[in-house]
Amino acid sequence: MVTTTPTPQGTLTGNVLFYSNPEPLAKELHSKMGVKRMDGPFAFAKVGHAVPLTVGEFPLAMVTGPIIFVGDEKLPIAVMGLNAGENMFVKDDGTFEAGIYIPAYIRRYPFVFANDENAKQMVLCIDRGAEFVTDTDYDMGFFEPNGEPTEYTKNCIEFCNNFEIERQRTMGFVQLLKDLDLFETKEATFTPPGLDGTPGETQKIAEYFGVSEKKLNALPPAKFVELRDNGALGQIYAHMHSLVGWDRLIALAMTRASEQPAPVLNS
Repeated sequence: MVTTTPTPQGTLTGNVLFYSNPEPLAKELHSKMGVKRMDGPFAFAKVGHAVPLTVGEFPLAMVTGPIIFVGDEKLPIAVMGLNAGENMFVKDDGTFEAGIYIPAYIRRYPFVFANDENAKQMVLCIDRGAEFVTDTDYDMGFFEPNGEPTEYTKNCIEFCNNFEIERQRTMGFVQLLKDLDLFETKEATFTPPGLDGTPGETQKIAEYFGVSEKKLNALPPAKFVELRDNGALGQIYAHMHSLVGWDRLIALAMTRASEQPAPVLNS
């Protein structure tokens, strides 16, 4: 389900973006289940206008749209649409527009790690609500006849393990920005043209957290060099440069709106 603020991973409770029916993957439950190949496997992501992002993805994601931080935890997300529940880059056939970076959060679906509070460990879950998860005519099963995970499942486990490592690294990156007090509240705005061509009333599209260029430039030289040497500075600049993507999203929305057929008025 879509949440206004995407939910951090690591829990089986609450709303987690895209996952409608997650359950721990187990041979007792899923030995005769698997996934079927689909020409358009990303239809589920059409409702994801704000998708969680890991810090290592910033340089790739910055060319698609804004990278912003939201909520008390300052969760980094890739903005992929201006309206809640509408990913502007997923086509009706379940494929992404050409040249769009697909976040790892989307690519790992229908798998997800979650915390088992009782066992105090991470467990791998599968979304039984996924369109391509089935118990009939599947192309890639979850388990071998002997109960061992298939090569497909092993690869998915490795992907999720790597994602979890990157998620932890992202938390450390965000904490670093918090410790240096680099965040500030930002707004994305749009000034539509009036009927006479003059600028109309400015509209606020979004409010979010971002790195303050003023605060960044005011850091002591030694701290600035430290950010450069540990790689954080490059990620910060990727975030800051990505914010021009608001203009791209606005232009795309206006273009699509202009292509809509005019309503037919009854006489």
